[in-house]
Order: sequence, then C-alpha cells, then structure tokens
Amino acid sequence: MKKILFFGLALGGIILAGQFQSCQREPVDIGDLLVDPNNPNDTIPNDTIQQNLHPCDPDSVYFEKDVLPILISNCAMSGCHDQASHKEGVILTTYDYVKSTGGIKVNSPASSKIYQVLSGGGEEAMPPSPRSPLTSAQKATLLKWIQQGAKNLTCDDCSTDNVTFAGTIQPLLNNRCVGCHGNVDPGGGIKLQNYNQILTQVSNGKLWGAVNREAGFKYMPPSGPKLPDCNLEQIQIWINDGAPNN
Repeated sequence: MKKILFFGLALGGIILAGQFQSCQREPVDIGDLLVDPNNPNDTIPNDTIQQNLHPCDPDSVYFEKDVLPILISNCAMSGCHDQASHKEGVILTTYDYVKSTGGIKVNSPASSKIYQVLSGGGEEAMPPSPRSPLTSAQKATLLKWIQQGAKNLTCDDCSTDNVTFAGTIQPLLNNRCVGCHGNVDPGGGIKLQNYNQILTQVSNGKLWGAVNREAGFKYMPPSGPKLPDCNLEQIQIWINDGAPNN
C-alpha cells in the first residue's frame, strides 16, 4: 500500500513539474517593451534586444550600410548608373544589380570592374570629371567588401541617442549625399559639405522634404531606397532641436 501511495505522489509531482514548465512562456512583445508574462512587472526595452540580436562587426563591410550609400551618392544618378539610364548596362541601385552588372570578381577583387573604374584614373575613371573621385576610405571600403565575398550582410548600429551635428548628421550626409552635393558640379546647385550649407537647406525645408520624400520635393536620394527610418529619425531629432552646430 505504501509503494502504491509513493508511486502516486511521484507521478503527480512529475505531472505538476511538466505543467509548470509548459507555463514558462516567451516574453510578449507589446511595442516598445517586452513583458515577461511570469513577471509582468519586469520589462526590457525592445530596442535593446534588437541591437543585441543584430550587432555590427567592426571588421565586416555591410552592403546596405557601407557600400550602397557610396554607389548611390556617386554613381546611381540620372544619365549614369540608375535603373532608368543603365549606362553601359551597369545599374548600381540595389545589391542584385551591383552583383550582376558590376563586374565583381571575388577571386580577384582588385580586378573587379567596379573597383577599377572607381579607384583608378584614365578615360574610364568614375565618377567622371568634373565630379570628385572617391576618397581613399571609400575605395578601401569597396575593395574590402569584395574581398569579403561581396555578400549582402546586414546589421543595425543606428542610434537615436545623443544626436549631434558633428557626430551624427555630418557623417550621415557625407556618406549618403556629398558625392552628388559636393563642391564640384553639385546636383541642383545644392552643396551639403559644411554646417552653413546644410543649415540653409534645413531652414528652407528642402533637406527634410527631400529625404523624407514629401510631395512637392525632389526625392533624395533620387535613385535607390529611401533613407532608413532610423537615419530619418536622427535628422528629424536634430532639426527639432534647432539644428545646432554641436
């Protein structure tokens, strides 16, 4: 009789343990916070989880973040290598187009057509005169991307904390806009190389209207995707703060 009673108690304990384990649920996403259903007072910011899930490796080159902005700003414009113009059959607005039309050779990166024309001189040098050539850092980024296999890697290190002109806005515009809006033959006559030039476009509303692609403004960048939401939020935060030279 005692054996039967002991077996029944043990079996009941196993069943209860199984039920307890089955009740341990994953955190529930309610927007800005993740809530643990077993401890509803404990919440974790959603953006913290996302940043940890998609870290950026400083030794890796990411296409959307590092390479595409260089190509959009310097190459994928009307009359050159946007989808409508596709000069010499080369389109540089998306990963698939770059891989299929850029003459990329992962086994001999420096021999890749896209790298040769963007890094060298001569009649085939790009961007064509009078536009400024790529910087040494931009050339190195492009070559390193091909050396790493020309992969479509993605990550997210964008932050809307502590947005400043020197640390956030100017590097963003240098990377995504100055190839077209530099001192030499600037697109639309608009220069975005220093604080005063950028402030002029903020004050007349053109910077935000263009990058946010609002009605009545020329979309920027004109080819390729709209700026990522986080970058747009950074620009908006800075403008709303009074566009300080900080």
